[in-house]
Amino acid sequence: MKILTHIARIIVGVLFIVSGFVKLNDPMGFSFKLQEYFSPGVLNLEFLSPFALGLAILLVIIEVIVGISLLIGYMRTLTLTLLTGMIVFFTFLTFYSAYFNKVTDCGCFGDAIPLTPWQSFTKDVILLVLILFLIINRKYILPLTSKFTRTVIIFFSFIACLAFGYHVLMHLPWLDFRAYKEGVNITEGMSVPEGAPEAVFKYHWKFNVNGEEKIITTTGAYPDSEGEFISVDTEEVQKGYEPPIHDFSIEKDGEDFTQKFLSEENLIMVISYNLNSTEWNGWPDIKDKTDEALKKGYTVIGLTSSGASEVNELKQKQKLNFDFYTTDETALKTIVRSNPGILRLKKGTIIQKRHWNDTDEIELETLPTANPDLDLSLKRNLDSIKELEAYFKPLYYAENINERMAIAQAYGLENEEVSGNLLMRKKAMDTASLKLVKQLLDTMGYPGKDLVGEPTNLVALEVIANNPEQIPMYLDTIKKAAQDHQLPFTLVAALEDRYLMHTGEAQIYGTQALITKNGGFIWPIKAPESVNERRRAAGFKDTIEEYSKDLLGEDYVFTTVQLDDVQSLYKI
Repeated sequence: MKILTHIARIIVGVLFIVSGFVKLNDPMGFSFKLQEYFSPGVLNLEFLSPFALGLAILLVIIEVIVGISLLIGYMRTLTLTLLTGMIVFFTFLTFYSAYFNKVTDCGCFGDAIPLTPWQSFTKDVILLVLILFLIINRKYILPLTSKFTRTVIIFFSFIACLAFGYHVLMHLPWLDFRAYKEGVNITEGMSVPEGAPEAVFKYHWKFNVNGEEKIITTTGAYPDSEGEFISVDTEEVQKGYEPPIHDFSIEKDGEDFTQKFLSEENLIMVISYNLNSTEWNGWPDIKDKTDEALKKGYTVIGLTSSGASEVNELKQKQKLNFDFYTTDETALKTIVRSNPGILRLKKGTIIQKRHWNDTDEIELETLPTANPDLDLSLKRNLDSIKELEAYFKPLYYAENINERMAIAQAYGLENEEVSGNLLMRKKAMDTASLKLVKQLLDTMGYPGKDLVGEPTNLVALEVIANNPEQIPMYLDTIKKAAQDHQLPFTLVAALEDRYLMHTGEAQIYGTQALITKNGGFIWPIKAPESVNERRRAAGFKDTIEEYSKDLLGEDYVFTTVQLDDVQSLYKI
């Protein structure tokens, strides 16, 4: 019995130490798990959520200390009492998770050893039996050292746990067991290997047949039944392969940018899973590092789950010079445990990952695309024009007040921010944007790629394009900028064509068309026989014939139209 007690003592002590240390290595992750338990759909103890991090640290330190106490025989009665209380609590949680399928991973061993709810419950039941066995045979649990030595061991263990917990909170977990650790390629982590098992489901279709309920089970196809369909229940018979990374995406305005950014040769990714709870002290260092990265030629983006209102407030307060994209909050919490955090990636592979306290450790080399003369203050002013336009446009063009309010809610805006005369506000915004751009063009020339980077170099062009009466005053300046490779010449060509069309003259490159009830036509072109040569010289990849089909439909056949014919064609 004495030998069995020693074996049980070692098993329980070591398991508590390992389990506690793994969670102490990542207390933020354990606090997220506690918040999941406290949520309305699980234990409905939301009032405890603000204290989740403190509770997480307290629980894991106690877990480690009672494990050490059991091994060295320190305060036997108190130790066994704490062990019993903790294991009863953990057994309840894991049973609740398993039986009601509420929390799919209890977090017992953090991300190091993921366990299913029933596996976690089984583990806790075994530990409970072992602890009860130790209580019954407590007389065999004898101290291994003197009382003074035991006290010193527990004291320094407690101090070491506090110091270690503080260190990983102020930096990042010492050991990273997550799917997004350094060296991992995110694209590969999302892929499903060939031949991987697929999920198998059974579908239980419920019908009303002549007043009686009938259930027909299939593996997917809708069953042949004459009864009235009531409902269908889905049962997972066999779990399919789930890649390590399965919830990561980068989106903006309904467009998916995941592969675009995961293909970038040199990418800096700033992550703030929720801007309402972000550490504001971290952003000045983030700004300095991202500004440095932009000048050294890196692509810089931000990822968050917060709405446009919070993003705009952050960018204005911190004067950030990069755009934010949307990613699932849980995925962002998994990637990096600080808010904000910063990563350096190379074609989707995580090279470095740092807490905001360690932003200075991100290593940046000067790339061939570096632009040390980048004017980030000017870039920010121009970016704000684009951001306001994107922010305001859906509100302005909303068909009714209900649609406008729905957009406002999605943006996180208050009602007073989207009420009133939006037309007047839009006119004021457009006037201010035009004034800024004209001042720049008049005093310093076109703000091109070398000065403000891409795609900010397109903002001034777009503002002038939206004010056609300004085009003749600045067309030569804009054309010179394109010739100096400060912006794509194709866009300048389209701008010139647009101006010529609006003044009733023939265009040069064939970029403009008029839409009629019969489909439309390409606006008259000067010297149409040589238009493809001009298009090639301007940088267009397609011919006028190919372009017109893309613009007006596959059935459209390009024909030369004269200015004298426009009026009659437009009326057709």
